Amino acid sequence: MNVTGSNVARHLRIAAAERPDGLATKSPLSVRAPGEVRHEVRTFRELDQESDAAAGAFAQAGITAGTRALLAVRPGHDLIVGMFALLKLGAVPVAIDPGMGWRSFLDCVRRSRPTALVGVRTASLLSRLPFAAFGTLRTRVTVGGSAWRQTLAAVSATPRPLATVGPDTPAAVLFTSGSTGAPKGVCYTHGMFDAQIELVRRTYEIRPGETDMAMLPLFALFNPALGTTTVTPLLDPSRPLAADPAPLVAALIAEKVTCSFGSPAIWGKVADHCEARGLKLPDLRRLLIAGAPVSGELVAKLRVIAPHCETHTPYGATECLPVTTIAAAELLGEARQRALRGLGTCVGRPVSGVEIRVIRETDGPIATLAEATPCAPGEIGEIIATGPSVTREYDGLPEATRAAKIADGARVWHRMGDLGSLDAEGRLSFLGRRVEKVRTAAGDLPTESLEPAFRQHPQVFRCALIGLGEAPQQIPALVVEPRAGHFPEDEIARARFIAELRDIAETCPLADRVRHIVFQRALPVDVRHNAKIHRLQLAKEWTRRLAR
Repeated sequence: MNVTGSNVARHLRIAAAERPDGLATKSPLSVRAPGEVRHEVRTFRELDQESDAAAGAFAQAGITAGTRALLAVRPGHDLIVGMFALLKLGAVPVAIDPGMGWRSFLDCVRRSRPTALVGVRTASLLSRLPFAAFGTLRTRVTVGGSAWRQTLAAVSATPRPLATVGPDTPAAVLFTSGSTGAPKGVCYTHGMFDAQIELVRRTYEIRPGETDMAMLPLFALFNPALGTTTVTPLLDPSRPLAADPAPLVAALIAEKVTCSFGSPAIWGKVADHCEARGLKLPDLRRLLIAGAPVSGELVAKLRVIAPHCETHTPYGATECLPVTTIAAAELLGEARQRALRGLGTCVGRPVSGVEIRVIRETDGPIATLAEATPCAPGEIGEIIATGPSVTREYDGLPEATRAAKIADGARVWHRMGDLGSLDAEGRLSFLGRRVEKVRTAAGDLPTESLEPAFRQHPQVFRCALIGLGEAPQQIPALVVEPRAGHFPEDEIARARFIAELRDIAETCPLADRVRHIVFQRALPVDVRHNAKIHRLQLAKEWTRRLAR
């Protein structure tokens, strides 16, 4: 089938023509003991036809090219149908994480100013509450229920024409996780999505016919464009770490999943479940873990439970993904030893078409690349990136755009907000978020220069380096979240745990600068990955607690 143009939805049309009877989606319906999941399935032809039918219904409701539509649909087949239906119309889906909290959610809605809502019945009802954020809504389409099923059943044998768009036509607004500040809407165009799809396909050699189970809903949306089957995991996207690993593992095995994406937290839970029960994931061939640094211990576990799988840890952000990538084999070698010595976690080399640099830190905006000062190899500075999938602006936030973007002729560089260094071979080491570095009288301490050394303790689930007090006179402290069953309940246990941590971290010359080691049962983390620690929040809390 000859499908041309720039509309990113054309990839689904192509998949439907080339693999009409191939399975496109598998959505969980129920769980039988002991964790066996029953799925509802759709082919690529059915997915294309149903998204055509949905697009027709949306158009009748008043959604047209350029309409901003708040997409509030549960993960699974209906979310993919809704997304592609809106893209086919040339409308602009607005996707906001449901678990970020009501106040943050309303703020995101207010700033994105959607005029339509495509959502489940609960979302439609909530949107009628007297909140100013919903004041721009003029159209509501309810997804789910018998009326929706009737809409999807009204398929046509003739494919619906795709809206004519250009590479620079707005395609979607996707929000950042807000792990170190308020979530921001990132403006994607059809050309950026195209570039992202091609980057992922080429970098990880993804082939049509594979089966993917992404633990993050947004990362599953373009599986149809890659010609891969989407298995929706049985988890709540607002509370992913609360998921029962049994049905996740059962689905990975029963559906012969070959590829998956998830955070270190969720895959650590899956690995622990498999290890405790002697389970293997024999069909898994490719695993992408991102959202936070990945420990060598987790990578080693995964090599045992998924013996035929190659694990990759891509580095990037909502504003540009992927930027770099590294395979587990390299991560477990010299790179791990460098991390334990305080030189940062290696995140690999740039993917094809992406260029990265490390520049001297600057607090204010950098208007052009000529104003940035490059760092020497090995020197710690601020990471910036450019490439075809790098977004150019935040939605309705001109000041944030100026602070994060650097002009370079026709190109735009994105300031990642992270600290890092480049070695002589072009490998990037990640050293933590700029805003989270600890600023002491003796100099700055990036978080990832110290945390890996302490994370290697077998009873540490995760830990966070924080600064007590005000910069630049902060006192370094480490907050440790022990693994389940290992929290030190008395002074003797705490003293023993701290001594073990001090001993094991001797590999890092900077470890003795940590003045306090304290314990907390659960560290605050982001909703999306359940892995990005809210260190600034921790610093405020422990500054108050230790002052008392």
